[in-house]
Amino acid sequence: MLKGLIGKKIGMTQIFDEDGAAIPITLIEAGPCYVTQVRTQERDGYAAVQMGFSEVKPKRLTGGTLGHLKKNELPPLRFLREFRVKDLDVAEGDVLKADVFAVGERVDVIGTSKGRGFAGAVKRYGFAGGPKTHGQSDRQRAPGSRGSGTTPGRVFKGARGPGHMGNVRVTSQHLKVELVDAERNLVGVRGAVPGPRGRMVLIKEARKQ
Repeated sequence: MLKGLIGKKIGMTQIFDEDGAAIPITLIEAGPCYVTQVRTQERDGYAAVQMGFSEVKPKRLTGGTLGHLKKNELPPLRFLREFRVKDLDVAEGDVLKADVFAVGERVDVIGTSKGRGFAGAVKRYGFAGGPKTHGQSDRQRAPGSRGSGTTPGRVFKGARGPGHMGNVRVTSQHLKVELVDAERNLVGVRGAVPGPRGRMVLIKEARKQ
């Protein structure tokens, strides 16, 4: 069975195990996801399943996307994403729900982290900053020296410093599935996942099994 879904992050809460210990979980609205296209090794050079999630008004999609979905008599879907697979055990038009995962399984959750805008080196990388005493006036949150002088006479590419923070693709790996509610299309994973509430995430079978 294909172990992958597109979902929407709802937020964090907690559940309790048999011993009364609190388990922090993130709730994800996972599915229903429609199989919109199946790619094969023979025709496309790789095997993958394209899925769609989140119904929207038709006017919010381009004509090409609407025609692509109409080919399999599917509703207008906002998000289309591909999942690489080894075995093609689904067909175009199939619907996948939260019950493709089971409690106790390990998953990777891929999302886009919260954008923090332009940030200094202290916030962005946890630099210590300058001394807070002895006449310090304006170097408290400065990154300090960026390298040598005449040689090399420049800052090496990749040096950590101020710049754009967040709003990048992040994968939280090996999270344990603690809750599956197929009726309400909910999957609860232990711990935090990237991004703010309401943002799209991908749930896949964990690579590090």
